[in-house]
Amino acid sequence: MSDIKEKDNLPDWSAYRGVLVFVEQRAGTAKSVSWQLLGEGRKLADKLEAPLLAVAVGHGVGHLAQEAIYRGADVAYLCDDPVLKDYRTRPYSRVMLQLIEDAKPEIVLFGATATGRDLAGAIATHLPTGLTADTTALDVEPHPSRLLLASRPAFSEKMMATILCKQYRPQMATARAGVFEALPRDASRQGEIVRIDCPLREEDVATQVLDFLEESGHVNLEEAEIIVAGGRGLGGPEAFALLKALADALGGVVGASRAAVDAGWIGHEHQVGQTGQTVRPKLYFAIGISGAVQHTVGMANAETIVAINKDESAPIFQLAHYGIVGDLFKIVPAITEEIRARRGLAAERSFEAKASESA
Repeated sequence: MSDIKEKDNLPDWSAYRGVLVFVEQRAGTAKSVSWQLLGEGRKLADKLEAPLLAVAVGHGVGHLAQEAIYRGADVAYLCDDPVLKDYRTRPYSRVMLQLIEDAKPEIVLFGATATGRDLAGAIATHLPTGLTADTTALDVEPHPSRLLLASRPAFSEKMMATILCKQYRPQMATARAGVFEALPRDASRQGEIVRIDCPLREEDVATQVLDFLEESGHVNLEEAEIIVAGGRGLGGPEAFALLKALADALGGVVGASRAAVDAGWIGHEHQVGQTGQTVRPKLYFAIGISGAVQHTVGMANAETIVAINKDESAPIFQLAHYGIVGDLFKIVPAITEEIRARRGLAAERSFEAKASESA
């Protein structure tokens, strides 16, 4: 791939520079993890004194390339073609492989989503290079090594392992959603948008996407702005009905700790934590959750955390912005009713205001 230095017998990767972030999208809407990775990628690129690159792949996704500039990228590559309308491994991986060969980024980052994991694995196999999956922390060593320090939980989530890719470039990783913070959108930022061609035609692709079927009862914790989560303190599956009522009143979704999921009270798709999902909502209710580290690492980045627990010494209160000590079976319904009442009053006032304007 590259020449070998005679002096230290290590590959010469001097031609590889920059951090590249894959902007994942569906139907023209970017996944939030893409902007989060651009925020983290900006830090890595600045440490390396290298450009931050982004790539938007799809059909009708030109706005995402511009948005990537607003979100911190210096250069945004755009591959817009009808063949790329829906994600398929072969055409997307061929676009990425060609871009990596031409642009030579030293680091490439993907969201740890179904799409990101599939695409990153296919690319790493073809290059070949190393790939660290499901990272929760990223850093770099400066010159001369310029190594990516990709950390992730290991040994049944009991410790963190930092993985290096010393012999190959680019260094690649997928990262969990909700771990990193997106930069504020800055519409005044200037950057370069570079259009690239799709190397395949439709007849070159063996698969077709016929339709998308939404899973019944699917919960999207990753994108949720409000999460109402319950743990062992609920005492059984029936209590999740109280949480669902509160979540519905707030316009949020229901989450859970591993203890509640392992007990069979609610499905794994609701689990927040090291072995579940990492989330970054605006509001997080931790109800009947003690605050074990396995759970808190998955929700510690929430903007506002409200804890409800009968044990005043529960560790969750050390993390919460607001804490209520008491019986959740009395507190949660009271909060729900108050929210419903306030929303009803707000809706009534809105109706009266509109009626007054029409008059």
